[in-house]
Amino acid sequence: MNTKTFLTRHDIVMEPDDRRVVIKLFVPGEDAQIVQNRTSSLIERILRLDEEETGRLLDDVLSRFAGRHHDLLSVFQHHYELVQHRVPAEIELSPTARTLIGAYFSHEFSVEAAALCNPSMVPHPDQSGLETGELRVAMSMRQIGEGHISSVGFCSAILGPGEQIRLEDRTGPLMTGQRVGAMHMRFQLSAALIDAEIDNEASAYVVSALPERYNDEEFEDVIGHVPAELLARPTTQETLDRIRHIVSEDYAVTFPCATPLHQRIMWPATRAESNGMEDARFVQVLDPDGRLAYQATYTAYDGRQISGRVIFTRDLRHFEVTQLHGPAARNKGMALFPRYVGGRKLALCRSDGETLGLSVRDDQHRWQHAAPLLVPHRGWDLIQVGNCGSPVETEAGWLVLTHGVGPMRRYAIGAMLLDLENPERVIADLPDGLLFPDDVEREGYVPNVLYSCGGIVHDGRLWLPYGASDVRVGFASIDLDQLLSRMVPASA
Repeated sequence: MNTKTFLTRHDIVMEPDDRRVVIKLFVPGEDAQIVQNRTSSLIERILRLDEEETGRLLDDVLSRFAGRHHDLLSVFQHHYELVQHRVPAEIELSPTARTLIGAYFSHEFSVEAAALCNPSMVPHPDQSGLETGELRVAMSMRQIGEGHISSVGFCSAILGPGEQIRLEDRTGPLMTGQRVGAMHMRFQLSAALIDAEIDNEASAYVVSALPERYNDEEFEDVIGHVPAELLARPTTQETLDRIRHIVSEDYAVTFPCATPLHQRIMWPATRAESNGMEDARFVQVLDPDGRLAYQATYTAYDGRQISGRVIFTRDLRHFEVTQLHGPAARNKGMALFPRYVGGRKLALCRSDGETLGLSVRDDQHRWQHAAPLLVPHRGWDLIQVGNCGSPVETEAGWLVLTHGVGPMRRYAIGAMLLDLENPERVIADLPDGLLFPDDVEREGYVPNVLYSCGGIVHDGRLWLPYGASDVRVGFASIDLDQLLSRMVPASA
């Protein structure tokens, strides 16, 4: 089967841009193997500067960096507040001195200095200013910087008419967003307690005392009113500490309305994702009440362990992040269906590490063991198979982009079709694959890998953004009818 006759590789390629930087807290010495906090000695040296030198240094910093960041002075002030307890209480600092201290405890991080890869594509919330036949899409990408730390970045593109595609501007200062109070859900806590195998009278009291949705203050109020008889039990304090940790892993971040999508960065915000937010699979979802929203699953990595997370947003500006629970959520690569099917919330997953399966979320909001859909059985996918993003609904069925891993850990992208009403049933498959790394795409940070986190259908074409060897992002498009016609019906 020859896919070259109907698959178009577009000339547009997105390369990592090391000028895309965010500003982060910097504490000298804490990144060394032998930790020696040098905060106090650095502050002492800064305090020896006279006001004239302090002003000159701050002016120099602002002239070099102000154009690279949103509201640099506020960031410096915030970083000063994080270390101000090291300033002797009897010393009254000028605003200039406080700001300069904040500058010394700041540094730039190039979010995609190492790699840019694994994009997903959804309809953009803003469809203004377009010509007939055009669709604006929002893309998420995995950005990898120093220390192999991954974050989630965004950009936008215009698809159509026909086979045309153009990227929109992605210049300007970046922003990591403001952490805001999250609204937690009681059923999420219950699901987490099951996963953590926490079931005692203290945990039962906390769950029963919480409202269905609660904020951090309401949670602490419940924790503060645990009955004395339960507090006296030897396991209660450990239980409460573990519950606090579980609740703290769910959070929300928001961006100002004036910050364009391509300048928004979702940066690791909890201990579980401190070493990266990997491979976000965004999909536009239809709620049972008929409202549209966006969701994305991703892998949180703390340097040793992985765990699943889901992002919820209605506008790609305010993001709520919660944990995924259940046996199917214990591996990488979960991808949500864009709507409920037969009243069921479904997801593709690879809970055994090598088989693409279908999982159902139960009444406790836990993702159950997956039913197998596709097992490694062809030369180009004998190591493992998985999804390349959420299923795309077509009249013929659920179109699932897949990936397979073959000899020399060579990744390729394939496709399969599931029944619309009964996705457990595979209708057809593209046995010889769809997209393989060419001589250019095979070279990179992680050689011989093609991988996508989700495509989209527009005007009869499947648009597929994909990462190539974890270095760059490429684009392909395929006439949908031709793709479907080349699929082989599944055997009964």
